[in-house]
Amino acid sequence: FVGPGNKMGHPISIDEAHDQIFGIVLMNDWSARDIQKWEYVPLGPFLAKNFATTISPWIVTLDALEPFRIASEKQDPSPKPYLQDKKLSAYDVQLQVSIQGKEAKEPTIVSNSNMKYLYWTFTQQLTHHSVTGCNMRPGDLLGSGTISGPKKEEYGSMLELSWSGKKPIKLNDGSERAFLHDGDTVVVTGHAQGKGYRIGFGEARGTVLPAHK
Repeated sequence: FVGPGNKMGHPISIDEAHDQIFGIVLMNDWSARDIQKWEYVPLGPFLAKNFATTISPWIVTLDALEPFRIASEKQDPSPKPYLQDKKLSAYDVQLQVSIQGKEAKEPTIVSNSNMKYLYWTFTQQLTHHSVTGCNMRPGDLLGSGTISGPKKEEYGSMLELSWSGKKPIKLNDGSERAFLHDGDTVVVTGHAQGKGYRIGFGEARGTVLPAHK
């Protein structure tokens, strides 16, 4: 979430970006991959991404996450000068995703990742968004993009986890998923673990409903 914001025509520099971010939440920007496959070429995703977004209930400030700030992954090639951040800009926040079918008695954990794997940092993304003078306003919500780690169990989307539907994943009740079914509930959670305390975001929980006919 953007904090103070900037005036139109006045970009946010990489040195200012940290103070322009009020806090972060967990987000699930739902994707309809069947629609996306149809419209992706040559238009790119549009209707496949514009119908629903789920966020967690708590906005966690960057001040609260300061003890968990770490060096970001090396970026190759090196970013343009306006995106080079000399400060530590990544955060050690554990992320988990589970799926529970409509008839299932318990959820199945399908992904364990970490916010530190985000390639472009929050400050870089905000800086890039405003570099042409776009005015960011207080309360604007920007999505970071899917956060996937290097291992299969750290992939952050069903498209990756099921290898584009070619390798379905097995749930605890014995059923399989290449993509989500009607009635499936997806829960995204995350927390930063300190010594004797934990900072959490709450659940970003949503259930897939049948399409209107």
